[in-house]
Amino acid sequence: MSNTAGKAMAIVNAAALRGIGLFDGLETEAVEALARQIPSTHAEVGSLIIAEGDDSREMFVVITGELEVFKHGRGGNDLRVALLGPGDWFGDMSMVDPQPRSASVRAIAPSLLLRISPDQLETTLIERDVHTYAILMRNLARELSRRLRVADGILAQMVVSVGEAYRGPSTSGR
Repeated sequence: MSNTAGKAMAIVNAAALRGIGLFDGLETEAVEALARQIPSTHAEVGSLIIAEGDDSREMFVVITGELEVFKHGRGGNDLRVALLGPGDWFGDMSMVDPQPRSASVRAIAPSLLLRISPDQLETTLIERDVHTYAILMRNLARELSRRLRVADGILAQMVVSVGEAYRGPSTSGR
């Protein structure tokens, strides 16, 4: 996270995690343990949480606030690709594939975030509760799959639109 965000906050309670899809299916004790052990951070308006191209390997869960996901355009303009709010999470691709960040995320309202690293998950879950770790990773994979389906749909529609513009509309019956 950039140095413009992030004074540490109080521990988030388990009730705050209950409605978040990442924690679906976890037993109460596991959610309570995660709430105690995963640090939270506060981001002020304008704070850059992650930057496109960075090598960081942590993800964030939005407890409160609003953030924007954006990509840098060729002309130097930032292009918003998503808005995030309570219950959303981001940076999760880096948990399974440590590649440079694919986009940037900035706070557009004061935000409270959980900051999760792979090491924290290993310490908190793998060494103590492999079943809970598996459920958490399944939830993460489901969200990644959902996002891929959306991106595939957008890409397919774009290809069809470009093809129609190039060839002209197809005639029915062929």
